[in-house]
Amino acid sequence: MFNYLARRILTMILTLLVISGLVFVIIQLPPGDFLSTYMAELESQGEIVSPEKIEHMRRQYGLDKPLVEQYFVWVTGLVQGDLGYSFEHNLPVTEVVGDRMLLSMVLNFATILFIYLVSFPIGVYSATHQYSWGDYGLTLLGFLGLATPNFLLALIMLYFANVAFGTSVGTLMDDVYLDQPWSIDKALSVLEHLWVPVFVIGTSGTAGMIRRLRANLLDELQKQYVVTGRAKGLPSGRLLVKYPLRMALNPFVADIGNMLPQVVSGSVIVSAVMSLPTTGPMLLEALQSQDMYLAGSFVMFLALLTVIGIFISDILLTALDPRIRMFGTAQR
Repeated sequence: MFNYLARRILTMILTLLVISGLVFVIIQLPPGDFLSTYMAELESQGEIVSPEKIEHMRRQYGLDKPLVEQYFVWVTGLVQGDLGYSFEHNLPVTEVVGDRMLLSMVLNFATILFIYLVSFPIGVYSATHQYSWGDYGLTLLGFLGLATPNFLLALIMLYFANVAFGTSVGTLMDDVYLDQPWSIDKALSVLEHLWVPVFVIGTSGTAGMIRRLRANLLDELQKQYVVTGRAKGLPSGRLLVKYPLRMALNPFVADIGNMLPQVVSGSVIVSAVMSLPTTGPMLLEALQSQDMYLAGSFVMFLALLTVIGIFISDILLTALDPRIRMFGTAQR
């Protein structure tokens, strides 16, 4: 077990190292850099920037160094917990992110919890009541959830929350708590505003999870060991929980690695539409302005979530399904 964990952690580190190189190269692919974008913006406003100032800023931000050296400076800082310096905000990335990262984590965790709590009972009910009116109705809702774009649902829910509850979701909290230290009242205000973006972001993920769980559970219910268990007189509930449901849970566990980055990516568009103070809109702005350290830190955070999620799902799968072996040795 220890050797397996050590190998996986080493693989995770090497994977993140390769991803960091790819992220840095991709961010550098567009022509120019942050200063080029900054100069073009000032010139469009009719301002003239002296070459001396640009050269000074280039040295200040380290953009005069070779790309390889810039990369190693950035990666070394990431290992030490230094996310780099935001050119656009003229502040360290850790200070720029601030509460946005915390709000993003709360939003994404609540969305994942919503997906699992809603999709699990619905998927089980649809599979165990196949072709019933309830199955048809839930299937219709699932298809609507898959077909409705997040940004369109976000606009509808913004209007509904404002009209029905008088809640303006945009700041994720009441205006009185903006720029205030965290307290119980501020946390409760966040929870009051959180349900709308959680519902919007989690809808498509919930619909997809319901379809996968239903299909897998239906497949397990038709296998011979279930027929044998029924013939032996096992109660339906006990038979369902002990065998087919356990096997059908594989996609729930295996999707942890994919769900974390998917939820974060989906929240980028929804946050932009709903003007949420999360990291999503800031990531879009960083990519547009070529603020490479700020954008790179966000992308590396998504990569870290993916790698950790896959690691957790692999460990849980070996405990859930006895057919999966932690070590690749075949047993005869």
